[in-house]
Amino acid sequence: MPASRKRRRPGMDRAMGADGDDLTVRNVTGKELSEIEEISARLSALVEMLGEKGVINVKEYQRTVAMRLHEISKAGAIEELDEEL
Repeated sequence: MPASRKRRRPGMDRAMGADGDDLTVRNVTGKELSEIEEISARLSALVEMLGEKGVINVKEYQRTVAMRLHEISKAGAIEELDEEL
C-alpha cells in the first residue's frame, strides 16, 4: 500500500525501537484488522512477553482481568435494570 494511503491512528501508528527504527512497517497480506482486533493482539503479545520475562504472573493477570470484566458486566446489567425501573 502506498504511504499516502496508509491509515493513521494517533498513538498507534508510530513506535520507535531502541535503535530508532520505525516498528510500524508491516506487510498486510490478509484482511485489514479492526482497531479492537489490533489492540487485542498487541495486548496479548505484551502480556505474553512480560510473562516470559517474569515481570508479571500471567495466571494472576488473567484472574484479575476476569474479575474486572465480571465487575464491569455486572455494573452494566444493574444500570440496565435501574433504567427499566
